[in-house]
Amino acid sequence: MRFTTKTEYGLVCLIYMARNHSTADLVTIKEIVKNERFSSTYIEKILQKLRAANIVVSHQGKQGGYALARKPSEITLKEIIEALEGGSTFDIQTFGVFCEPVIRKNIVCTHFSMCGLRPVWRKTKELLDHFYSSVTLEMIAKEETEVKHLVIAG
Repeated sequence: MRFTTKTEYGLVCLIYMARNHSTADLVTIKEIVKNERFSSTYIEKILQKLRAANIVVSHQGKQGGYALARKPSEITLKEIIEALEGGSTFDIQTFGVFCEPVIRKNIVCTHFSMCGLRPVWRKTKELLDHFYSSVTLEMIAKEETEVKHLVIAG
């Protein structure tokens, strides 16, 4: 399982929005770049992906910007990762079972049908999918000590 900086930066942007603005308040790319010190071009691409996934909405013009499309409690970590890491399914994003032929495009595994690890990897993926679906933007926008309590208690 490997997430790119798109997911890392996207989460930082969304946490910034959740902490500093209501769902009706607009945040500009300039504001995020100034506060988080990211590349404006990269953040624009990330926010476009989040908009396409209905996680944020955008408004054009002089008073334009981005806002959360829904309440932070309604946005899951799983859908954020899906939006930013791409692909039509979440299977590859959370925990790619490396022995699956679809994932290992140029490598042929001759042990595929008899591998005892496959059920372990599938269960790992299932657990991660379930866990990421249970974590909301509202939860991760809290301070670390609160998030730690929510994650451990959940």
